[in-house]
Amino acid sequence: LNPHGMRGSRFQVSLTSFLMLELVLGFSSNLTVLVLYCSQSNLVDSVSNMVTVNLHVLDIIVCVLCLPLTVVVLLLPVGRNLALLCCFHEACVTFASVATAINVLLISVDRYDISVRPASRLLTPRRAALLLAAVWTVSLGVFFLPFLEVELLSAPAEGEEQGGNEGGYHTELAGYYHLLLQVPVFFTTVVVMLATYSRILRALNIRIGSHMRKSQPTSPPPLSSAPLIGVDGAAGPVPATVGVHASVSAIIALRRAVRRHRDRRERQRRVFRMSLIIISTFLGCWAPISVVNVLILGLGPSDRLVRLRLCFLAMAYGTTIFHPLLYAFTRQKLRRALRARVKKRVVSLLQVDPAPSGTVIHNSWVEPRKGRKQRQEGSDATDRCLTDAVRE
Repeated sequence: LNPHGMRGSRFQVSLTSFLMLELVLGFSSNLTVLVLYCSQSNLVDSVSNMVTVNLHVLDIIVCVLCLPLTVVVLLLPVGRNLALLCCFHEACVTFASVATAINVLLISVDRYDISVRPASRLLTPRRAALLLAAVWTVSLGVFFLPFLEVELLSAPAEGEEQGGNEGGYHTELAGYYHLLLQVPVFFTTVVVMLATYSRILRALNIRIGSHMRKSQPTSPPPLSSAPLIGVDGAAGPVPATVGVHASVSAIIALRRAVRRHRDRRERQRRVFRMSLIIISTFLGCWAPISVVNVLILGLGPSDRLVRLRLCFLAMAYGTTIFHPLLYAFTRQKLRRALRARVKKRVVSLLQVDPAPSGTVIHNSWVEPRKGRKQRQEGSDATDRCLTDAVRE
């Protein structure tokens, strides 16, 4: 994995820089989301927020543990016995891939449950807690698979480096049997995601159609020219105000119905875009490494496939950056909490640091009404005089 020459050095520098960028962005974004969730108690008040927070905790673990270890493996020196380190790296990769797939699958099921069965949800808080415990149990269980397979299946010849080659990373098939678990988990998650989001879109279309049939806007009733029958049985002309009020009420109802229809259509398009982006992101990040895993299982590992797998592993780590954007910052409550926190921070900085020349800084966030009043009074002295005269 560490070939000599300029070409190998460029590969190492480029991939290491990319991994470090993912580490910084992924850790900072997920940590920001967790801080916002912890600071606002009303954010973690539903099953959806519970499974989302669980995904961000996993992403932070991946950024702290898996990403730095991949960088170390990428920069391994040549000619050392690195079987334990390579095995630990494979364990971390297995943990990251299986745990990410299961968490994304759980989020898809939760969105299906809340969209298709909003009245009688299957994922209650108790069941969600049990599912999350099962997710972590399975994720920690698959972490030990590479160690077990190396202990049970690997039988290196005497004098060879266990699990190593001249490049520092093992290319023995006995070190990759754990891929038999990663590949089915990935494809199962993709199938479940496609099924759940398609059902969500279908349910949304049916709901919009039923609402449109129930609240179909009606045209305003025509103004009748028939005489109005009074209480005493005498006929009289129709008051003009009755027809005007009926027409105005019908027009207002029609406008409200059109506005509701536009809002539903916009919500439908937004859900469709988000569903497409979520599925495409998961496929774009984890499909390449899954294909390489299938090739390794079918053709056997080689230096080229191992290097290609590291490149696609760096792509898979990109989900640590996309998950906060797709699952956290799309929520209105979290965006509002982030804006409030940033606003509070900026206001505190402006209040602590006065101007060096003693000039008073009028901040519209701190004193919006007072600042507006001062600007208005300072801009037009004539209006102020007129106001004082009226008061007197």
